[in-house]
Amino acid sequence: MPRISAATVADHRAGRHAALLAAALEILVAEGPAGLTPAAVGARVGLARSSVYRYFSSTAGILAQLVEDAVPRWRARLEGVTSVPGGLRERVREFGVVTLSFVASPDYAVLRAVVSAELPPACRVRLELHETMIAPLRDVLAEAGHEHPDLVAHLGWSILGEGRRRLAAGADPEVVRETTLDVLCRAMAV
Repeated sequence: MPRISAATVADHRAGRHAALLAAALEILVAEGPAGLTPAAVGARVGLARSSVYRYFSSTAGILAQLVEDAVPRWRARLEGVTSVPGGLRERVREFGVVTLSFVASPDYAVLRAVVSAELPPACRVRLELHETMIAPLRDVLAEAGHEHPDLVAHLGWSILGEGRRRLAAGADPEVVRETTLDVLCRAMAV
């Protein structure tokens, strides 16, 4: 019988699960999606590939879990900056600042991997990544009385998406950030 490294079996499994996810994120950041396999994740934490399958059924399952962990963190940050008192322009701009800062986070590797991965339909349905992230902007716009808050929020997300792509490609961060935030605020008519 294998030895557990925690007070309870449940704690042991939770610790292993967290270690596997941390290893998967490290692999994504260092090697990209091609390097992410159950065998590679297991090797990083000292487990056999077959043991990884006790926690995840596939690479897609690992990716889905990484996204499910990352999205609430980022949504909370976006909700935090859009819920503070202030004018609409400041709240929209702060939403943009946080969204652009996502590129510098290890979580961005997860987003890029999910976009390029062929995930099973069940995983794709669970993720709904962009809708979750857009919601705080849509809510701010609706609160401000925009006639079409959903459309305007999606258009704003597209502007921020181009800014994120440029930052990820290595463009001048100051120019990209300031230009993107200026265009975002103008597009929102704030």
